[in-house]
Parts: sequence; structure tokens; C-alpha cells
Amino acid sequence: MANRTQKTEKRERRHHRIRAKVVGTAARPRLAVYRSNTFIYAQIINDETGTTLVAQDSRTALGTGSREKARVVGAGIAKKALDLGVTAVVFDRGGFLYAGMVKELADGAREAGLQF
Repeated sequence: MANRTQKTEKRERRHHRIRAKVVGTAARPRLAVYRSNTFIYAQIINDETGTTLVAQDSRTALGTGSREKARVVGAGIAKKALDLGVTAVVFDRGGFLYAGMVKELADGAREAGLQF
């Protein structure tokens, strides 16, 4: 793991611990979150078949700040999931701390009707 920062290694360790426990099924797929320095990405994944059902990101989201855009992404992915008939998911924060953009995305998805 050369050229990796200590912060990145810690996040990857947290992510592996989370993924050992969190698995998406057809009845309850996984809502996976990835946060970069500028954008946030969300996917709803069925791990049994290895397919991504819906995806959303903040690259084109409307909003003034990163947290507001994250909330819009959460609401958007929830709307797409509900259109497919997915009402409940398991939340995979991807090793990121549950604060800031990740929390706003989760709150936006819950407000839009997704259960987790």
C-alpha cells in the first residue's frame, strides 16, 4: 500500500469491516455511498446478482453547498428507488464517518421515503 495516506488506509479498513456485515439482497438492497473531495456518489446495489439498480451523484445536482447537494442526491436516489419498487435498503457509508455530506445524503433519502 505504497503512496497511500494514513487517512485513506483507515477509511479502507473501516470500509472492509462494514462490508463484512452489510450485504444487499433483492428484498433489501445496499445503498452505497462514496464521497470525494468535491462530489458525493450513491448507488443502490443488489449484491446477490452483483447489479447496480440505480445511481445518483452530485456532479449535476442543484444546490449552493456540498451538504445541500448531498441532500438532493439522497432525495433523488430515493425517488428512483421508489419508482423501481424498492422501499427499504441497508446503508453502507463506505468507511466514511457518518457526518456532514454522508449524513445529509442519508437524511435526504429518509425524507423522500426510503427506509433504513
